[in-house]
Amino acid sequence: MHKVLSQDGATLLSVALNGSRSTTEHPGIPHSPEELAKEAHASMQAGAQIVHLHAFDPSGAETLAGEPCAAALRAVRAACPGVPISLTTSAGIEPDPGRRHQLIAAWTELPDLVTANQGEAGILELCEHLLQRGVGIEAGLLCLADAHAFVRAGIAERCARILIEPLDADPADAVAHAAAIEEVLSAAGIRLKQMHHGDGLASWAVCEWALARKHGIRTGLEDTTVLPNGRPAVDNAELVGAAVAMIRTHYAIGR
Repeated sequence: MHKVLSQDGATLLSVALNGSRSTTEHPGIPHSPEELAKEAHASMQAGAQIVHLHAFDPSGAETLAGEPCAAALRAVRAACPGVPISLTTSAGIEPDPGRRHQLIAAWTELPDLVTANQGEAGILELCEHLLQRGVGIEAGLLCLADAHAFVRAGIAERCARILIEPLDADPADAVAHAAAIEEVLSAAGIRLKQMHHGDGLASWAVCEWALARKHGIRTGLEDTTVLPNGRPAVDNAELVGAAVAMIRTHYAIGR
């Protein structure tokens, strides 16, 4: 396993294994618990420190239902003992806030963390429920409106970290968007640890910018199917390897 080191300790590197991407977008997208476990283990060996995943039901649909989520968590935990696992709570899977809350309240196997997108309806109530159950919150900020909502909510001190994730296709736009979100947080005096990623090729520009700011980064097939040079990645582990190389290069230059 590669250790990813900066000048002041470990640089946090998360792998997002799947998300809503289909196998038509990339043939290696893991869906089953067995596939997730295999991809998670390979990603940890490549240098990732946190696993983020979405669960799928037997029909191949994303789900927040208890048993598919539990099966995914059990498989990944068996393959990667001691590794923190983050599970999605995305409204893209269940848009009705009440139904989403009901599904998540029925979880019997709990993740270490969840990503909780702060622009979604009912997210504060869901965060409160999960915090009471001992689940950490990665506060997802996809845009400036999310950042302002997060500031108003006043829950920063109770969260594990902030996940800044601009979805702009253009790399320069994505970096500018990430910077604007960070500025909102800074102006509000929020100093919570941050992790950054983008979407597609722009994700790598966001990661480079985040490293210069001494933030953590995330990669994986949920975020991008291509390497920094635009070549399609074989799998999650290859994306993690590219992120490790980026981190090492960044800190070698900084010394």
